[in-house]
Amino acid sequence: MKLLYSDMLPLGTKEGQTTILDAVKEQFKNADRVEIAVGYISAASLTELENLVEQYGIGRIRLTIGMYFIEGMPEGSYHLALKLNQKWLDSGIGEIRMVKGELLITIMSSLAQEESRSISENVTWGHRKRMADGKVSVAYSNFLGYDKGENGNLVVNREQAKVVKLIYGEFIAGLSCHAIAEKLTKMGIKTPRGKDVWSQTTVRAILTNEKYKGDALLQKTYTPDFLTKKQVTNHGEVPQYYVTSNHEAIIEPEIFDRVQDMMKQRGYRGGYSGITIFSSRIVCGECGGWYGSKVWHSTDKYRRVIWQCNAKFKEKKHCRTPHLTEDEIKVAFVRVMGKLTTDRAMILEELREDQAMLTGTEDLEKEQKRLAEQMNVDADAVQEAIAENARVAQNQEEYSIRYEALSARFQETKDKYDAVTIEIAQRGIRRREFGRFIHSLEALPEMVTEFSEELWGSLVDHVTVHSKDNIVFTLTSGMEINA
Repeated sequence: MKLLYSDMLPLGTKEGQTTILDAVKEQFKNADRVEIAVGYISAASLTELENLVEQYGIGRIRLTIGMYFIEGMPEGSYHLALKLNQKWLDSGIGEIRMVKGELLITIMSSLAQEESRSISENVTWGHRKRMADGKVSVAYSNFLGYDKGENGNLVVNREQAKVVKLIYGEFIAGLSCHAIAEKLTKMGIKTPRGKDVWSQTTVRAILTNEKYKGDALLQKTYTPDFLTKKQVTNHGEVPQYYVTSNHEAIIEPEIFDRVQDMMKQRGYRGGYSGITIFSSRIVCGECGGWYGSKVWHSTDKYRRVIWQCNAKFKEKKHCRTPHLTEDEIKVAFVRVMGKLTTDRAMILEELREDQAMLTGTEDLEKEQKRLAEQMNVDADAVQEAIAENARVAQNQEEYSIRYEALSARFQETKDKYDAVTIEIAQRGIRRREFGRFIHSLEALPEMVTEFSEELWGSLVDHVTVHSKDNIVFTLTSGMEINA
């Protein structure tokens, strides 16, 4: 901190000493905005300040005078302050505020708040500059699967990576986030924060974090209020940066993308259970409801898990579809795999034709564009009606009827637009599923002799049970095969 001196008599200054006025002038040279809070002023000091503002072209100026009751200020200083205040107000560069002494703390707090804002902006700028440069930063102590490397980037933690791969594998096999969380808790695996109990929220966060496929989406959240410092989700208010191939992946990009598609599909389907790999996968061929698991002989040596229609004994008319043991489901699956490998070449040819025919979106995209344009027209009509009503006196009952009609037309168009958008997304998922199914079918061994959770999760959409001898597997490609 530099020591400043007053040149007012009787103190005076010696050679080489910096006066307070010299320091102020130096600050004015580098400033375009100045805020000053003082207790007392003189006419001479006001004149000097006025000259400095003009000399250095200050764009914004605020002077707060805090230790007078207004009627107690010297008359000359008071009138000069009023005159200077009016001059600054007229030119749009600032003002002079005169407050009672007890309000000075409020003014000083305001200045401290402004300083906090300035510091916050500088820190934020630094963070955003690093993001724009593609530099990734995470809370490594709470991030499962990666450690901080020597260059500051993400380095795979091989032991933790096994847990991440387990989570993705269980999800693809058919388990829900809740079921995976329960399984990890029972296995005694610690959460990313070192806790004993997993939550489905934590599992979902791992399943949706693009860093596990080697990429990084930066600035997912931001801090809008520098005082509360509370972070909120970034929905486009500030720029986001997506860095591809930033670090070594734990999950292959194809697997990661597939999990995202599966999440969307389960959301579209609704009512997905996912407690086990067979949950929400087996359908009653008579009533269309899901099969659920039941435990027979739960307390003796004959204990076994069977699957039957959930509504079998709930309605007056019972479904006649049979129950199945898990072994029977697995054996049926192996038979279906055998049929796939036997007719592999012919099936692959049909699949490629179906993929091109069933997943095209060109016509839908044209319709989506047309509806988007119509939505803009409808929205403009609503706004014009509102503006006209504000500008011109109208019969409000007639206006209300017209407004409701225009709003209904806009909503109808929007509903159609949303439906087309969802259909485009679903066809995109279906196109990728076709591709994955084709790849999995090409990679199948010549013979599949035992049940595989991975293949079950990859190839089976659902199974419909009509009878013990009529079990139909609907595969992720849409193909149906009777086991």
